[in-house]
Amino acid sequence: MSKLSSGKNALFISDRSGMAFPYNEMAIEWNGARVHISEYEPKQPQLDPRPFSADPQGLANARPARTEFPTTDFLPKNPFTTNYGGDLGKVSVSEPYSARVNNDIVRFYDVKNPVGGVVPEIFELQTTLAAGINDTTTSILLNDSSEFPASGYIIIEKVIEDNSLATYGLYDNEVIKYTGNAAHTLTGCTRGTNAPFRGVTPANTTASAHSVSAKVRGGYEITMVQTTQKQAGQPSTVTLENSYTFDLVTNATSGETGGGLNCLAGPINDNTSV
Repeated sequence: MSKLSSGKNALFISDRSGMAFPYNEMAIEWNGARVHISEYEPKQPQLDPRPFSADPQGLANARPARTEFPTTDFLPKNPFTTNYGGDLGKVSVSEPYSARVNNDIVRFYDVKNPVGGVVPEIFELQTTLAAGINDTTTSILLNDSSEFPASGYIIIEKVIEDNSLATYGLYDNEVIKYTGNAAHTLTGCTRGTNAPFRGVTPANTTASAHSVSAKVRGGYEITMVQTTQKQAGQPSTVTLENSYTFDLVTNATSGETGGGLNCLAGPINDNTSV
């Protein structure tokens, strides 16, 4: 077979325009078409995308979301009002935007002044064990349970005293649920439990032995008070729950608002001292 001509004097018909161009000025496109160099178009990148793997999802040193321990909050100045609704046995507590719910167990701290004849110790429900208990005792004798509700929860303070443990000196409080209260004795006790707070019951505490004179405190079961407030737009009213009530064992002697500044309200167990 003879050699092919160099084509220096030849013409070539473009596959794109149909025009004649010098043979040696033609180029081949990605699709096989032969066109003049002035007509040449490279392949569109979107016709041949680069492969990509899925975006990484894991993070180094991530801090995942978690359920925080319930915490204690400051109450407004003079948060307590006795004789709520004309009932001397019912106390109202002002705590706007508390996010508490019905049947929460609330424990009060640092009440500064008596209110309507109710002394701070009754708001705070504090006493001590009259006898030591082991981790299975279901009847607990207190030095004074006269102001504690007929049923509810208590917390017993316990400090870890074994200095060989890494947790030495930390609190290991126990929450106990009881169903009866008579003659300063709490009966029907469920050991190593916890009490609902903002509608959530934290992880159970640990049942353990407690010595005579260990500190004990209780909490009150609350009922939210709903009020209606008008607003512009729709809906025309909103329902607010900025206060709640609880029942005393012994009635107040009068209706009064007070308690002082920086009173506290929190869960029955805040994982610290009682």
